[in-house]
Amino acid sequence: MNEQEIKNIVTTQRKYFYTGATLSVDARIKALRRLRAGILKHENEINNALKRDLGKSGFESYMCESGLVLSEISYMLKHIHSFAREKSVITPLAQFHSRSYKKPSPYGVVLIMSPWNYPFLLTLDPLVDALAAGNTVVLKPSAYSPCTSAVISKIIRECFDAQYVCVVNGGRAENTCLLGEHFDYIFFTGSQSVGKEVMKQAAARLTPVTLELGGKSPCIVEKSANLKLAARRIVFGKFLNCGQTCVAPDYIYCDRAVKDRLVKEIKRQIQKQYGKQPLERENYGKIINEKHFDRILGLIDPKKVVCGGTSDRAALRIEPTVMDNATFGDAVMQEEIFGPVMPILTYDSLDEAIRNINSQPHPLALYIFTNDRHAAKTVTSRCGFGGGCINDTIIHLATCEMGFGGFGESGMGSYHGKDGFRTFSHEKSIVDKKTWIDLPMRYQPYKKINAKLIRMFLK
Repeated sequence: MNEQEIKNIVTTQRKYFYTGATLSVDARIKALRRLRAGILKHENEINNALKRDLGKSGFESYMCESGLVLSEISYMLKHIHSFAREKSVITPLAQFHSRSYKKPSPYGVVLIMSPWNYPFLLTLDPLVDALAAGNTVVLKPSAYSPCTSAVISKIIRECFDAQYVCVVNGGRAENTCLLGEHFDYIFFTGSQSVGKEVMKQAAARLTPVTLELGGKSPCIVEKSANLKLAARRIVFGKFLNCGQTCVAPDYIYCDRAVKDRLVKEIKRQIQKQYGKQPLERENYGKIINEKHFDRILGLIDPKKVVCGGTSDRAALRIEPTVMDNATFGDAVMQEEIFGPVMPILTYDSLDEAIRNINSQPHPLALYIFTNDRHAAKTVTSRCGFGGGCINDTIIHLATCEMGFGGFGESGMGSYHGKDGFRTFSHEKSIVDKKTWIDLPMRYQPYKKINAKLIRMFLK
């Protein structure tokens, strides 16, 4: 789309929003039900698109993408009446007689910009929250996952008029045009570098933003951990979607005393979950494109590889790879890996690990494997991170009862469930003052008796 076409979309959506058509809860429910029906109707097409873009199996596509979107819709349908209801609060005696209440209200025209690694989930999940809150939405999926973007466009066209929800496909030119428009809210998921540009453009119009970014999420393995179970769950979380997951364990930070045993268990789990020839397995995915394929290979130090390390350029596949004896100075530790490469670092004390983690930019996630509840409490209290798990990986984002979001360099704001509804809503604070009585103490000329009353009320 060109600049004028994008401008027309935003203008048309703003006109539609101001008609009030999206405000009633019934209208929002109908929109969510239409979206659910569209997803179910095109489930096979969604799976096929994700297979072409990222090599995902149908099982993984439902578990990690379309199934989670359907779960978010079900949650919103169940709770939307409660979330959208006005909430009465206590009115101070000085404001007698009044009713004070908070009224959740949609922002208006929302822009949702999504990435390529979970292209269906990270486009449709925030859309669900934005529609539940009563907004109109412009969706901008990634150009790197064109097959999934095409299916999303098809579903949205069937479910909604463009004045309500519209998809803008394309690359940098379209992104630039969109960020030049006046939106009432911008929701962005992607890299830190692009997130900074989104925030810069939004600041020009003082547009509020949510940024879901990334970072190097540590996975601490404390000496009391169940190493066999830790290895199983770390391998699952790290190599899911070939490591192209924003909350994947980026590196293992292990107590030196148990490191060798952990490496042994990790090797065993990789073979158990992915077989002796992972590159030949049908259900093992691929790297999104050659640019990222080469970037990831450039992070691998062959001298430190103890498992994996081979690749298939034609298929854009890289084996689950483990690098032992890594250090914070290695190339693999200078950027978010976002691929199937797992460096293992060691520490001598938990205090040392906490200091080193806190010296790095705040990660999106943090994981700790331990049977010591004090150690778990210490790490989760003293380390700064967006969210995480104790004795597991990545599953904290799969619940509608908790918000998901970053902290510091890994983002700002959150969504999922009630947090998602709040993200796309402005809560108006309103006092409904009654007319049958009007206390005179606030008006001039000020009197001593009124000053005493003011001091009595305000203390």
